[in-house]
Amino acid sequence: MSQPASADAPHALRGIGFMAATLLFYALIDAITKYLSAEYPVIFILWARYVFQTLFLAVLLVRAGSISFLRTQRLGLQSVRAGLNIATNFCFIFGLSFLPLADAVTLFMVGPLFVTALSVPLLGEKVGPRRWAAVGVGFVGALIIVRPGMGDSFQWASLLMILAALINALFQISTRKLSATEQPLTTQAYLTLTGLAVTSAFVPFFWVHAPIGVLALLAVQGVLGNASNLCLMVALRHTPASTLAPFNYGTVAFAAVFGYLIFDQFPDHWTVTGALVIIASGLYIIHRESVRRRALP
Repeated sequence: MSQPASADAPHALRGIGFMAATLLFYALIDAITKYLSAEYPVIFILWARYVFQTLFLAVLLVRAGSISFLRTQRLGLQSVRAGLNIATNFCFIFGLSFLPLADAVTLFMVGPLFVTALSVPLLGEKVGPRRWAAVGVGFVGALIIVRPGMGDSFQWASLLMILAALINALFQISTRKLSATEQPLTTQAYLTLTGLAVTSAFVPFFWVHAPIGVLALLAVQGVLGNASNLCLMVALRHTPASTLAPFNYGTVAFAAVFGYLIFDQFPDHWTVTGALVIIASGLYIIHRESVRRRALP
């Protein structure tokens, strides 16, 4: 039997290390996506991502020796969740092709704020005035980055990234609902197979010839995606999710580094200020949720 996650060292340090690897892989995936999106259609990139996810799923299927995990009691919600994942990825990749890497990742970080706000009508959770205030402050941080009315030529792409964060929040909420009755492998299988089916229907209209180097990058992206999932599972095995949650914002730092090294883009003072506001509000929400959980009987 596996040991429960512990916040005590050395387990916590091991979990944090794997969490750092997860965030590093996330940033590398985004950097590769941005590099490819300059020349290749979004649908083609997204289709390739689902192809490699399906190959990984096939390996799990062979190991399981059965397709029983495809049985679901909530086919409708599984389909909706998969559709939300497709829409999130499409908006994110399309917006990423026009935005600096750090700006895009930072704007996507407003997602947890949307989750907090939407948990009230969709999950029936209670959000106190302090968390509502933190949500409002976080969106002010997003406005600082977008700078509406200041002539930013990429403003529409910034709004597209915020839309991706909103759709992803709905995706996260649907995941919470499914986790109560569905096995993780079942939910992942429906996401992957639905994504492959939908993108396969459209990719012939956007098909392009990809040289071996591009195919290699797409393969690396798939490997990194699977590696990030494995690292995240190991991190959660060793360290409580509440301890790891604040480290999610480390993705912004990795994105800034890769944006500078690969694309010669460094976030300006508006982006840095907005990022600090978003991160501070997110960390405060995590703190308040931790306090609320400890107060529960």
